[in-house]
Amino acid sequence: MRENLHRFFRAARGAGVHVSPAESIDAMRAVAQVGLADRAILRDALLLTLAKSQDEKLALGDCFDLFFSQPEPAQDQAEANDNGEASQEPDQSPSSSSASGAAEAQPPEGLGPLAQMLLSQDRNAMSAAIASASGAASLSDIRYSTQRGIFSSRILDAMGLQRLRDDLDELTATNPSLAERLRAALDALREAVRDTVSQGLALYAREEAENLRNEILRNAPLARIERRQVAEMRALIRQIARRLRERYSKPRKRQRRGHLDVRRTLRRNAAWGGVPFLTAWKRKHRERPKIVALCDVSGSVAQVSDFFLLLIHSLHEVVDDVHSFAFSSHLIEVSEILEKKPPEEAMAEIMSKVGFGSSDYGSSLVDFEKDFMSTLTPQTTVIVLGDARSNNLDPRADILRRVSERSKRLVWLNPEGRLAWGFGDSEMPRYATFCSVVRQCATAQQLERAVSDIVATYQ
Repeated sequence: MRENLHRFFRAARGAGVHVSPAESIDAMRAVAQVGLADRAILRDALLLTLAKSQDEKLALGDCFDLFFSQPEPAQDQAEANDNGEASQEPDQSPSSSSASGAAEAQPPEGLGPLAQMLLSQDRNAMSAAIASASGAASLSDIRYSTQRGIFSSRILDAMGLQRLRDDLDELTATNPSLAERLRAALDALREAVRDTVSQGLALYAREEAENLRNEILRNAPLARIERRQVAEMRALIRQIARRLRERYSKPRKRQRRGHLDVRRTLRRNAAWGGVPFLTAWKRKHRERPKIVALCDVSGSVAQVSDFFLLLIHSLHEVVDDVHSFAFSSHLIEVSEILEKKPPEEAMAEIMSKVGFGSSDYGSSLVDFEKDFMSTLTPQTTVIVLGDARSNNLDPRADILRRVSERSKRLVWLNPEGRLAWGFGDSEMPRYATFCSVVRQCATAQQLERAVSDIVATYQ
């Protein structure tokens, strides 16, 4: 049962439930207390010790039901026919029918274990044998649907298929009717093994399939994401935001204290024989990070602006001082919206105020210079997220030059490919003159790398 629990923990992780080693130990202790006899109590014990949210509880419940549902071999046709014939012969004496049934229930001597088990129709023994052979065949290592045949063959071989074929050849020559029964039972066994492999694929391949799907999404152009993939892309962007928080928030907290100053610590504790009752710390002066983000939410980038806003939302949780702005034909500050509301509500409100309009970078830069230029300091990193297409209107690159001069650096993240820069109404080459960094961010992977590089400079 311990091995089964370890496989269950692995399946639970594939279902999206975060199971730490400590939690798995707690779960095993709980199972040792409640036992295995009552399946409902076992299910409740695992849910209480492993699930941390309602979503995880639902996922874990489905995983439990799938994991502990053991497929059984179907009743073979020969046995069904025997039962039907017995019901159609009421004049046959009970003693004779029971005697013949007992004779048929006893397999002939000299057959292999698998043949005897199939002919005896012991379903409990069959389920246990399939489970044991699945462990021997390492079914938990299945990852792709194309591996169904391989693992089915491995399980059947582990159960003794080769010996069963020899027994079938021998019975075909000596007892054809019994050989026919054995073939029908073997077909039912193959069906049960296929069900077991399908169950294993659903349990253990989910994580690998999700990783493969996420990898494809990470490298897919954001502007060409299909409607059915938008929800998956948003979930992927949330994962990226969570990684940014985990990667950069914790180091910043540690660095506030600094590093141990060994010399000063030893001098301070000389009176106590060098025992470090009092500690001294080296504190390296670090500039307080400050970011100003300007996000284009016009119609030309409407499909990618959601993803940009999600990343900007995560910046408010990673960096202490972030001022965020959104614009299409005019510019507004959205810092308070992003800080106080969940991502979906914040994005909906921002898009309702300035989204889907006709982009006018010049007018938006005028708004920024007029009302928000004071937010810039020599420690500020300015991030512009947009395609730099201004509908042949005045781009006001002179304002961007003043923004660059007043800030520490100016970073432009463009969702379009570099080959499109400078063609049509694109003002990217003119704007790039005043930028410290210009990056193409056409995919989620490029967007994560760009934002990660920006935040890393403050660590």
